[in-house]
Amino acid sequence: MNEWMNGRMMNDKHLLFAYSHIRTFTIRYSPFAIRLLPLVFLAVFFFYPLLAIFRLSLAPQGHLDLAAPAKLVSTTYYARTLWFTTWQATVSTLLTVILAMPGAYIFARYRFPGKSLLQALTTVPFVMPTIVVAAAFNALLGPRSHLNLALMALFGLQRPPINLQHTIWIILLAHVFYNYTVVLRIVGGFWANLNPRLEEAARLLGADSWRAFWQVTLPLLAPALVAAALLVFIFCFTSFGVVLILGGPRFATLEVEIYRQTVHLFNLPLAATLSLAQITLTLAMTSVYTRLQARTARPLQLRPQQTTQRWPTTWRDRALVGGNVVFMVVLLLTPLLALAERSLWTGRGYALTNYSELFVNRRGSVFFVPPVEAVRNSLAFAALTVGLALVLGVIGAYLLADRKSRLSRWLDPIFMLPLGTSAVTLGFGYIIALDRPPLNLRTSPLLIPIAHTLVAFPFVVRAVLPVLRGIHPHLRESASVLGASPARVWREIDLPIVSRALLVGAVFAFTISMGEFGATSLIARPQMPTMPIAIYRFLGQPGALNYGQALAMSTLLMLVCAMGFLSIERFRYGEVGEF
Repeated sequence: MNEWMNGRMMNDKHLLFAYSHIRTFTIRYSPFAIRLLPLVFLAVFFFYPLLAIFRLSLAPQGHLDLAAPAKLVSTTYYARTLWFTTWQATVSTLLTVILAMPGAYIFARYRFPGKSLLQALTTVPFVMPTIVVAAAFNALLGPRSHLNLALMALFGLQRPPINLQHTIWIILLAHVFYNYTVVLRIVGGFWANLNPRLEEAARLLGADSWRAFWQVTLPLLAPALVAAALLVFIFCFTSFGVVLILGGPRFATLEVEIYRQTVHLFNLPLAATLSLAQITLTLAMTSVYTRLQARTARPLQLRPQQTTQRWPTTWRDRALVGGNVVFMVVLLLTPLLALAERSLWTGRGYALTNYSELFVNRRGSVFFVPPVEAVRNSLAFAALTVGLALVLGVIGAYLLADRKSRLSRWLDPIFMLPLGTSAVTLGFGYIIALDRPPLNLRTSPLLIPIAHTLVAFPFVVRAVLPVLRGIHPHLRESASVLGASPARVWREIDLPIVSRALLVGAVFAFTISMGEFGATSLIARPQMPTMPIAIYRFLGQPGALNYGQALAMSTLLMLVCAMGFLSIERFRYGEVGEF
């Protein structure tokens, strides 16, 4: 090849063109088996379990049997469950959007001291495991909270005056707490880049501030607002840990009912039917989101945030910024601080008793290990998840990096499908699909990191993909011209540029694995609990010591997830990234 090129006396441009095509051919065709790894992984551990759910719901005995779907339609209890799931998700979404819009506005239009730190801290609740969120609200507003104990002592009451446990109000409050930052980030980030001159022009034409907002700003915000609202709705629609713990036996979403039918009643055909209904509704919501986004999107004249933000100068600006900052701190940080403080309380004072008890195995049974074993299990599973998710996520990101490729347009939504599937449904699919050779993994501890990887894989893809697309192709082509092999090009060109995005993806995978509760609650073996499973066990047992250990382990998990997210904020390239 080189002799032929030299004989033809090709110029540098033609040489660059030829080498780039050789490199493209090498990357596209030689490692074909490696490129298939993400697709094989999704086929085996995502689509195959979903097909098993479909088969079990419609043909539990190997032939068509509509008894379970008929029961789902004819029984009023399941209709009420579906109605409650939809109703609470709708109300939670409305409350979240209403309460978060003022915060999105001040983040979009104002600069103030501590803004970056506050923005990072307000995102911490979103990365908290749902089991920790439930424990935090128990610590803040539960019957044994310091707030209730203080009010009982002050007014001489025999019962706690604030009793939101097992009520719809604490579920709605927890959902707002959990999803507030979704609206804050998506809407606030979009709002910050809108040209403020559009609203100023409306006011010059006689519109007051409210009319300018409703007729100019709000229609422009519609794509971001719809996207944020639908994401919040999906998160609340598939809510599991919050409803299971804070709602108690009175309330059940479809997610909780799938868990109860599987674990407590072992009614697998009905659980499969509920899972199928939830998958159908989730995919329908995703389709609605796509259509609404296409209809509401419009070309805009966006501006950098430096030109759209200002310091608050008037007393009204200061009151608006200060009031929202106080509201965010109270709503988003108070439950977490109450959780940490309550974990140190022993009834007689503050001590590390609850933490030291995590190293004691008081049951002594083979099915009950010292609670600290749950920490070790979670760390081991998280390490495996990070390795698997990085390998699969990087390969998947390279498959999507070429925007013009038809394969990229098809694979992009496929890689994101696990984000729209409930973790409980996924765990249930593993129970019924992976119980026979050659995939007899039902009792294998490897099933847990596999499930966690499936959830973390899309996050790694979205963390790495924008950076890959930002690499100038001339860098790779120049290295190829100088004789570098594809492996060396990747090692010396791509890897240094993508390394920080890899760290972001690794931290995403680690925190997701540490806090995953839905799928793990179905597939974890009793003698190998993870931290969320141990917290749930403690909360389900009577006694102050069990409650204290639940809060101690929740605090440890909260600290791990918070440090992980703050690391993501440090490692990411400015605003580059899709999460």
